[in-house]
Amino acid sequence: MDRLEALLEWGGVRRDVAFLAVSGVALLLSIVGVQPLPFDIAWVAIVLCGVPIVLEAIIGLVTAFDIKADVLVSIALVASVIIGEDFAAGEVAFIMQLGALLEDLTVARARAGIERLVHLTPRTARRMTEQGEQIIPAEQVQVGDMLRVLPGETIPVDGVITEGQTSINQAVMTGESLPVDKSAGDTVSSGTVNQFGSFDMRATKVGEDSAIQRMIRLVQSADAGKAKIVSLADRWATWIVVIALTAAALTWLISGEIIRAVTILVVFCPCALVLATPTAIMAAIGNATKHGFLVREGDALERLSKVHYVSFDKTGTLTYGAPRVTAVCSFAADWPEERLYAYAAAAEQRSEHPLGKAIVRCFHGEEKGTLPEAEDFKMIPGRGVRARVQGTVLLAGNQQLLEEVGIDLPTDAQTACAAQREQGCTIIYLAADGRFVGFVALADTLRVDAAETVMGVKRTGIIPVLLTGDHENAAQAIANQVGIREVYANCLPEDKLRFIDEAQQRQQPVCMIGDGINDAPALKKAYTGIAMGGVGSDIAVDAADIALVSDEIRELPHLLGLSKRMMTTIKCNLTFSMALNFVAIALAITGILNPVVGALVHNAGSVLVIVNSAFLLKWRKKV
Repeated sequence: MDRLEALLEWGGVRRDVAFLAVSGVALLLSIVGVQPLPFDIAWVAIVLCGVPIVLEAIIGLVTAFDIKADVLVSIALVASVIIGEDFAAGEVAFIMQLGALLEDLTVARARAGIERLVHLTPRTARRMTEQGEQIIPAEQVQVGDMLRVLPGETIPVDGVITEGQTSINQAVMTGESLPVDKSAGDTVSSGTVNQFGSFDMRATKVGEDSAIQRMIRLVQSADAGKAKIVSLADRWATWIVVIALTAAALTWLISGEIIRAVTILVVFCPCALVLATPTAIMAAIGNATKHGFLVREGDALERLSKVHYVSFDKTGTLTYGAPRVTAVCSFAADWPEERLYAYAAAAEQRSEHPLGKAIVRCFHGEEKGTLPEAEDFKMIPGRGVRARVQGTVLLAGNQQLLEEVGIDLPTDAQTACAAQREQGCTIIYLAADGRFVGFVALADTLRVDAAETVMGVKRTGIIPVLLTGDHENAAQAIANQVGIREVYANCLPEDKLRFIDEAQQRQQPVCMIGDGINDAPALKKAYTGIAMGGVGSDIAVDAADIALVSDEIRELPHLLGLSKRMMTTIKCNLTFSMALNFVAIALAITGILNPVVGALVHNAGSVLVIVNSAFLLKWRKKV
């Protein structure tokens, strides 16, 4: 069905181009006085370009009493024909159709960067079974299936590499121009391209849950027609129709010249006014897409331009959401830090706890060497782990674990641990053969561009705020690093809602940026919600107005600037179109403009509005 609709749409564009070409030739012949037909050849343009406009106006009036620009255009066409101005009627129809085509092409160009995602959906996958390799349709892949991806192939589903090393071109998802190196344990996304090496992977998200399909669903929900200011323009267009008819009638009665009345109808068509907003919105959406944002609601950018606060969640937004080892401290002379780190990682190898996994991951990432084998592993729920490493019984866990087995912390260790906690770190205490030997400190790592992003937000005149469920120390430590002064820690979902509601009751709209399920209510409540589309939960993405596909928050200041620039463009378009209409109507009333020249002047305004909106496609916020 989507393919059929695309073909029909493309067929419509080709038909419009053909009609415009034939009509243009007919008008040229008419203006030079060549009449190969027994009637004015300008009628070719009236029939090909004008009749569709008149029919659409009649259908709108009859079915919904919908008074829009095409009503006034139709009246102008009919009036021009009645008084014998066939060329003027043909010219009005031709330029109106040309303006509509330009709008379609501008909108199509704006959406091109979004819609190409639809064509990146992989068709097949290589599933590895006991019988060997099978080529299957990508939609048949199940969670847990083992797949093989060869160089040059598109990754069919989301998953985790189990074997092999490669470089992945992630431009479609992240906008990165350079490939990213990947190896065992790294995640890969559907729609990205394997460039150099082959690898095996385990499928984790398939079908509609895969990254590319999620992005496609976001694309399909983008709709500029929901913007409130579009409704405003439509209401203005209705009043303009009434004013134009009244002005034309009065001018005819006072001057007695019907040609002046017809000229008023021609120049007062509110096409530029109606084109002013949707073309700007769609161009801005196209620009946002190129910078990693998918706009789900047409009025989201309009609302974003008015926000007073940008409230950040911490984990997964300002930070990577993955704890890393920040310090290894030994308090026993026979336990150097290297040995302590290796034994802690060895003991945690079979742990399912996120902190335990983080210690192992960081140890391997720092290439500290081969881990010793651990035996007699035991998970102690809510406390930590116990394991025998090369004959030593090692305990790794929280302070309660040590207290339960009667191990006390030295005073200097307590002081060091308190200092680490002040920095927002979590402590894993280590004991060997019944005595305390040291600890490992872990913390969520700040995104490299977080401080720069917050500074960019401040430069736009918007106040950054940190809303997080983390404890005060961790929240304040992150806030100090990025330069956020307003910090609200230990926030439950209802606390975030309360802050947003109170701010918005003070007429200070809030933009919320988050990634977790707990952020979904705040994303929905906020004046504008932005979800981290890569690491964020499906619920958070669904609740937000905008999704940040690449999770690169450094583009946030550009989006804020783009929203303000879009509103400036819309206001300029509306002001220009209204001013042009009133100047043209004054000239028409005095008889300076005739229907032909009036059509040229008025429709030139429509083209200028579209061109002005198109500049948003390549607008870039200056640093």
